[in-house]
Amino acid sequence: MIESLHIEDLGVIEEADLPLSRGLTALTGETGAGKTMVLTSLGLLLGQRAETTIVRTGAERSLVEGAFLVDPDSRAASRAVEAGADLDDDLLLASRTVPSTGRSRAYLGGRSVPASVLSEVGGRLVSVHGQADQLRLRSAAAQRAALDSLGGPDHAALCRRYSQAYQARRQAAQELQEWQASAQARAVEVAQLRTWLEALEEVDPRSGEDRDLTAEAERLDHAEDLRSAATGARTALSGEESATGQAPDVVSLIAYAHRSLSTESERDPALAELATRTQRLGIDAADIAAELGGYLSSLSADPARLAQVQDRRGELARACREIGGPQEQIDDVDTLLAWGERAAARLAELDGPQDTATVLAERLATADEELADVGDELSRARRRLGERLEQAVTTELEGLEMKGARLVVALEPLDEAGPTGLERVSLELVSHPGAPALPLGKGASGGELSRIMLALEVVLADAAASARPSTHTRTLVFDEIDAGVGGRAAREIGRRLARLARHHQVIVVTHLAQVAAWADTHLVVRKETVPNPVAAPAAGPVGGAEPPASSPDPTLWESVNDPRTNVRKSEPGRTRTQVVVVEGQERQRELARMLSGHEDSQAAVRHAAELLQEAVVGQSDP
Repeated sequence: MIESLHIEDLGVIEEADLPLSRGLTALTGETGAGKTMVLTSLGLLLGQRAETTIVRTGAERSLVEGAFLVDPDSRAASRAVEAGADLDDDLLLASRTVPSTGRSRAYLGGRSVPASVLSEVGGRLVSVHGQADQLRLRSAAAQRAALDSLGGPDHAALCRRYSQAYQARRQAAQELQEWQASAQARAVEVAQLRTWLEALEEVDPRSGEDRDLTAEAERLDHAEDLRSAATGARTALSGEESATGQAPDVVSLIAYAHRSLSTESERDPALAELATRTQRLGIDAADIAAELGGYLSSLSADPARLAQVQDRRGELARACREIGGPQEQIDDVDTLLAWGERAAARLAELDGPQDTATVLAERLATADEELADVGDELSRARRRLGERLEQAVTTELEGLEMKGARLVVALEPLDEAGPTGLERVSLELVSHPGAPALPLGKGASGGELSRIMLALEVVLADAAASARPSTHTRTLVFDEIDAGVGGRAAREIGRRLARLARHHQVIVVTHLAQVAAWADTHLVVRKETVPNPVAAPAAGPVGGAEPPASSPDPTLWESVNDPRTNVRKSEPGRTRTQVVVVEGQERQRELARMLSGHEDSQAAVRHAAELLQEAVVGQSDP
């Protein structure tokens, strides 16, 4: 709720403080007195756009400050803290300055914030109802929101479940649609993958084959050189097999060395160790000579085999170059085989027995089933709420002098599930028995819309108070919601506003005394032209000072010096607006003015007293 509102240099308001009560506050005044500026100041605190034209002429800037009482655990408080605001227990301060030139500035909890943050926080604390809100009541979205709000937290959770199911179904449908739309591209990809995999299967490479062929080609191409080198090494190690001479060779020389050492090894351990090592050296030399013999036996200078090797190498090189397309960089057979594994997996994904299309279709079917189940549950809940809302609002309308009128909640099934449900919610009005049910936009006048809106607010407020009792109330502002009505209907509007104020802070701007009489706090907006100043007595308290005998306007003297107005003195000739609290006889005179246009009319004053007494009695009713 709003605890207080301070205004400086806004339009015709020079300075004013508005103490706002927890219950019903009525704001009255002559047409053009400046009630609009009071609502404008509130709109600035709620983040509305600021125009420099609202700055009082001659002033450098307009200032609006407000103190809000908020629940520290509420979403509004969380958003404020997130924006950097400081909370003093449950008190949140907000202000807005609008310079005569330049951009406005917004502050929340002592921290400079964008105006959008004021809008986010204020939107959770204050609801403004005026002619524009009556137009919004004609929209399907506003009517659906009114019905759903009757269900409380449990119904709100059901609405969120439906929204989540709808989004999941929408995503599943989009994924399947995108998959189906790319069918041609996938068909081309499948055909290409199959062609490449068939080519790979035909080539049938084995891991490392290209490296082995390169080594073999190198041996075949240099066979004579390799034979000469191996033969020379083998001859040096073990001698020439066909030779008849006794040319020394490594194996024979090592054997001789071993025999020489062995004959004396028993006499010296050092020679025994060397003899052992020489023996091992002889064995290694003999093994190498034998392996060289085997190598020479396998070494061939077969031109036909060389041609085969070269052909196979060329075939593998072409496969690496052509398979996979230009986007793939395949340098060897191992890379080619790895690509083949990935391509086979991709082909299975595109064209396998459990392909992606089947999975996506199954996912969509599951999402459809979930959406249908939650949607049916939401529809049943809305039908129950619709019956409840029809009965409660119709009862309120009868009390608001719309006898015979009744509200009808129509639930029209949609051809397909929508983002908010399986049906379109429409509030319709039967204006009198036997009349057809017509949409609010066609079947209700402006005055009837005002009363329907009030009836809805009363019903929803009672439901919210029952579901979630709270010490922190929401603020509802009604801007001339009683336009187009009068008499007994006006008294019933006042009665309903007072009833609404049991659960919320209610501020009503009204021209009807029958409404204002129900207020707990009555504020009057007065506009006046400041005359030439008259010297005031130097002694005595300000509030109790007597106006000088020469004062041209004792009433003005009282208003300037009355601490309840809390305004600064203006320059002579300037027009200014004051906001004052009226009580007792002053309130009776204001109600009399609203009734007859003459605040001193005794008949009007008596009527005003009767209205106040009726409101007192009515407030005591349960």
